[in-house]
Amino acid sequence: MKVIRKKPGCEPEVIDIDNTLAALQQEVGGYIETVTIASDAVVICNEEGVPLGMPYNCRFVNVDFVGSILVVGRNKDEFCDVPEADFLMYHLREEDKE
Repeated sequence: MKVIRKKPGCEPEVIDIDNTLAALQQEVGGYIETVTIASDAVVICNEEGVPLGMPYNCRFVNVDFVGSILVVGRNKDEFCDVPEADFLMYHLREEDKE
């Protein structure tokens, strides 16, 4: 599935990953947590990122994130390709500068 990956200190990038729990957990380095950013998109991050001391990543949709994050699409209860990847990457870059 097509997702946006943002690692701490790096520019966001569009990548393809398997739509499996194992692949998502590997990308964020542990248990996943989702933060809804639109009716058809969520941010996936590490649920324990703060207690684990993961490095600050960015501020996106007025939420501070640590560790690597993924922006993915959502279709009902399923993850899918990220919608409007170019639009979301622009906003991810802009909010990271604040």
